Amino acid sequence: MRTELVSEPGDVQRPNEDFASVALPASGRGGVLVVLDGVTPPAGPTGCLHSVEWFTARLGGALTELAVSLMDVPLAEVLSRAIVRTAETHGEGCDLSHPRTPQATVVTARWSPESVEYLVLSDSALLVEAPDGSVSAVLDDRLSRLPRASLATDVLIDANLRNKEGGFFTAAADPSVAGRAVTGVLPRSSVRALLALTDGAARWVEKFHEGGWPDLFALVRKEGAQALVDRVRELERADAEPRIHLRRSKTHDDASAVYAEL
Repeated sequence: MRTELVSEPGDVQRPNEDFASVALPASGRGGVLVVLDGVTPPAGPTGCLHSVEWFTARLGGALTELAVSLMDVPLAEVLSRAIVRTAETHGEGCDLSHPRTPQATVVTARWSPESVEYLVLSDSALLVEAPDGSVSAVLDDRLSRLPRASLATDVLIDANLRNKEGGFFTAAADPSVAGRAVTGVLPRSSVRALLALTDGAARWVEKFHEGGWPDLFALVRKEGAQALVDRVRELERADAEPRIHLRRSKTHDDASAVYAEL
């Protein structure tokens, strides 16, 4: 088995709000990968005493541990339990009902000798390579399907769209959101490799249109995950002034990628 993990902040002067991990059970009969992208809140109160990176570290850690220790529990239930565990660590000073309470996108995959199970919540991505080399993308595309006018301000996103029917969903403090994730199970024999990406790394496809998902996967397989992030940084720097890609709110975004050859 080959695994590779890269997680790089968009700005070295601020914390990386992504989380990425790979865990291999002591039995040697499977594994788990987890990628979270913390949601940077707009300026203003969040109702919480804790930072986004605090939240992603705890939710990511809980999700990794539970996915490994509860191999027979479906990933949606594992995520639900991880959200509950993380919410309990906040303390009484945090208003977890606030729409800007710390939250994150989620991608996780878990494999055994028999199957590969996956879960995707919000706009991070999971790429699955079959034995014949074909690549498919597992996406939760609810955010991308919203009209641009609906995304005009952070206030609208918080008030009307985030974790609401007709909008999109992220992992915050409500465990029921796990039931909104895109989930599935594939035969182990149908999967050769996996690649999980936060949207900062997926910009190579989604914002800069340098190629499709199979092209991105081929780049990581040949040159490594760091090469993908480096290419994204080059594209961001070149686009910093003209901002041709208007839906980019940040010049540089935290970028994480976890690659696993099964």
